Amino acid sequence: MTSLVNEADPFRAAVHEAVDLLLGHWRALADERLPVTPDLAPGAVAAALPAGPPERGEPLDRILRDTWDTVVPGLVHWQHPAFLAYYPTGNSPASVLAELVTAGLGVQGMMWTTGPAATELEQVVTDWLAKALGLPERFLHTSANGGGVIQDSASSAVLVATVAALHRASRGRWRDHGTEGRYRLYRTEEANSCVPKAARVAGLGASAAVPTLPGTARMDPDALRARIAADRRAGAVPAIVVATAGTTGTCAVDPLADLGRICREEGVWLHVDAAYAGPAALCPEHRWLNDGVEAADSYAVNAHKWMRTGTPCDVMWTADRRALTDAMSITPSYLRNDATETGEVVDYRDWQIPLGRPMRALKLWYVMRAHGLEGLRSAIRHDVRMAELLAGLVARENGFELVTHRLGLVVFRLDTDRRTREAAGRLAGDPGIQLTPATVDGRPALRAAVGSPLLTEAGVHRVWRTIRDHARACA
Repeated sequence: MTSLVNEADPFRAAVHEAVDLLLGHWRALADERLPVTPDLAPGAVAAALPAGPPERGEPLDRILRDTWDTVVPGLVHWQHPAFLAYYPTGNSPASVLAELVTAGLGVQGMMWTTGPAATELEQVVTDWLAKALGLPERFLHTSANGGGVIQDSASSAVLVATVAALHRASRGRWRDHGTEGRYRLYRTEEANSCVPKAARVAGLGASAAVPTLPGTARMDPDALRARIAADRRAGAVPAIVVATAGTTGTCAVDPLADLGRICREEGVWLHVDAAYAGPAALCPEHRWLNDGVEAADSYAVNAHKWMRTGTPCDVMWTADRRALTDAMSITPSYLRNDATETGEVVDYRDWQIPLGRPMRALKLWYVMRAHGLEGLRSAIRHDVRMAELLAGLVARENGFELVTHRLGLVVFRLDTDRRTREAAGRLAGDPGIQLTPATVDGRPALRAAVGSPLLTEAGVHRVWRTIRDHARACA
């Protein structure tokens, strides 16, 4: 029988080799010696793998080599400087190191009693980040009612906020028979797909799509107020408004101050999904993104998008932790303990959907310490600067239209919708670059989201030449 100690020597050798392989991989990405996307037919990787597991264990170095021979060539390289699709997913040596240590420690941090240091580190780190972003003091663990938690994704944050809002709006009775269809979640069509999914999973069915202000993709406060009033007259209960700071399509920011006033007047929970744009508030020049957040009941950012932190790492704060924990807590006898009964500790199992959880805070702690706030600001400013360069190239080129440019996102189209769609198809077939299509004001467009720390000014010009060459090939 093997043990952790008996495996020490081969493990040490394999870790050293893994570090060398990762460093070589990052250099290859920086030099653009690897494609962004693999040239593979569906099923090719599966066909290259054995039909079943081995009867006897194999050495770690062989498994590691097979990873680079079989798995890595079949990946889309999200850290590639020419990966401009979706929104970025971060990474850094500090994050990778923390992942290794977290996995090695193998802590299950569902309650304070199952990992006191894991819980308290998360409380401290989420408070650190809240202060760095300029969030209200009511979101801090040191406040009377607030606190932060690290979720796996913005999707989980929206769902948890929705459940808490429903619990508060119904006084805990939203699942009672006869309440089906009574409660409302409000969002715009620009909200991420995780928002209507949260409404569906929470049992609300379809969410209420509020119109946007003309030409802005931002929620119309007057339309929201009118929709809430109409729903009340029809006997429905407005429960939650999900506003977005940095929509997926165009990085639009909903008018948080106006929406916050309405939510306070109406007694409706306001959740702010700031998954992409939120971390930019680390920089004073982008702090305007949080104007009006004082009225929010919950707020979430994806540290794994713009903070050089590997996925998953969504940080969510609430100003009303009691509503959240009352909605989420189920305590059978095997989870009872003296520390919990005192109410003096945080049990993160009551802040999320799953029961179990790894030690999530170590990764963010490593990244914030290794980079410092100034290093994280520098990383964001680098991406914004690269996006500004790309936006300028688009704006100056005949036959192109710059649709919008906010922070690290550049949205553009060609001079006709047909040519835009054709260019999108041609770019999708080029393994050396990846963008994502979008629809803006009913017309096709292309999105380029800058987020790789490996992207340089020379790389932006290479990306632009590729885009321009494909566009010129469109009749």
